[in-house]
Amino acid sequence: MRFFRIVLGNLWRFWFFFEAVLTFFLLFPFFVITLSGKAPYHRAFWWMQLHARLIVFLSGIRVKVIHNYQPEKDKTYLICPNHISYLDIVVTYVAFPHYFHFMGKAELERVPFFNIFFKRMNIGVNRASRSASHKAYLRAGNDLQNHISIAIFPEATIPPCNPQLGPMKNGAFKLAVENQVSILPVCYVDHWKLLPDSPRRILGGKPGTARVIIDKPVEVKGLTLEDVPQLKNTYRQRMDELLAAYHYGYGANDR
Repeated sequence: MRFFRIVLGNLWRFWFFFEAVLTFFLLFPFFVITLSGKAPYHRAFWWMQLHARLIVFLSGIRVKVIHNYQPEKDKTYLICPNHISYLDIVVTYVAFPHYFHFMGKAELERVPFFNIFFKRMNIGVNRASRSASHKAYLRAGNDLQNHISIAIFPEATIPPCNPQLGPMKNGAFKLAVENQVSILPVCYVDHWKLLPDSPRRILGGKPGTARVIIDKPVEVKGLTLEDVPQLKNTYRQRMDELLAAYHYGYGANDR
């Protein structure tokens, strides 16, 4: 039985990426047209949301958003989820109806066709280059000042210890303080089981429910750069408490 589950899981995983690529190319002309001109790219964002919804629908994933807080349409946020799966980016577009730009690793800028999003809309971060990282940081700050929310993973990458939280970088918290923008904690509870990316699990996947917890903002009003370490600890503690409340983790805590 375990052998058949592994085979079926990897067939599903192949289908997930295949239909994601297929639907991307079907929608590609609309991406090109709507990403012309200057930001904000609201029409392109709508097509990206449609693409994300098609991916989860065709793969049998149901996104369930649990609102401890309802984001305000006219408020700017630094959206900060935990990072545990390639599913995270897709679900972010499904869970948040309000316009935002994604901040991600610069390697995505080198992916043919897909890099169209990073040429104009989203922000690539090359952590191997201090000057390039600073340029991306300035671009993100400019977006926040222009009331465009930014989505960023404070862990920067999927940590080997996932689904537990990995080490946090300072970048997201410095951005929040310098631009006086509230941090919106977002917890992805089930992605590590649906589309795993962990050395402790056999890769594969399965359809199911992807729970998203949107929690109350962590306010930064009046904070300075000296407060960044404490702000990072506050965010991490909030995330740990939320994830523990939903029995996040392996073994007996898995539900």
